[in-house]
Amino acid sequence: MSTLLECRDLTKSYGQKTAIDHINLSIESGHIIGLLGPNGSGKTTFIKMINGLLTPTSGTLTIGGNPVGAESKKHVSYLPDHTYLNMNQKVKDVIAYFRDFYSDFQAERAHDMLQKLGIGPEDHLKSMSKGTKEKVQLILVMSRDADLYVLDEPIAGVDPAARDYILNIILSNYDPKASILLSTHLISDIENILDEVIFIQNGQIRLASPVEDIRVKEGKSIDTLFREVFKC
Repeated sequence: MSTLLECRDLTKSYGQKTAIDHINLSIESGHIIGLLGPNGSGKTTFIKMINGLLTPTSGTLTIGGNPVGAESKKHVSYLPDHTYLNMNQKVKDVIAYFRDFYSDFQAERAHDMLQKLGIGPEDHLKSMSKGTKEKVQLILVMSRDADLYVLDEPIAGVDPAARDYILNIILSNYDPKASILLSTHLISDIENILDEVIFIQNGQIRLASPVEDIRVKEGKSIDTLFREVFKC
């Protein structure tokens, strides 16, 4: 295994408010990692810095040994917590966009997964339900041959059946040589697929551990430990 992501004293401040506070963290290849914390803990800020949408105030963040920038973005496939697709487009249009924009995008893989959902190239995004749009966007993200998949709340706001399908998409298209960093509040729904967890609060890492170590040492589920640590 190799180090995909490394940050040293990573800090992001907005005036007097510190959103990420001197984080030191390494993410290795070959793992599915849960990024877990209460609202306002710094999860989305951290994710945006990984994807170059925010610039650190101080400290370093590297991906594949490269600082965040054009080179690092080739290695990261990002699912934001909101829909960014043009709802006036057809499925074939967004696939063409991803194929043109990302050299590692596998259009055939995307078409195959969409077909299994009964979604055709001529279907309009605006005619789809919220859950179906979420699935389409995730399929596009997971159809890249990336080293690090960063998924921000991929199962929020959809029904339990849709959550199961989304998790199946993630697992079915996950290359074991890559890693997935998954942020969510629905811990009980995803903890069975996690290899590691990162607890974050007030911009600081409270815990970073393999899931199995927690279960052995603490004798409890990730969801239970989360509720105890964050008193929720």
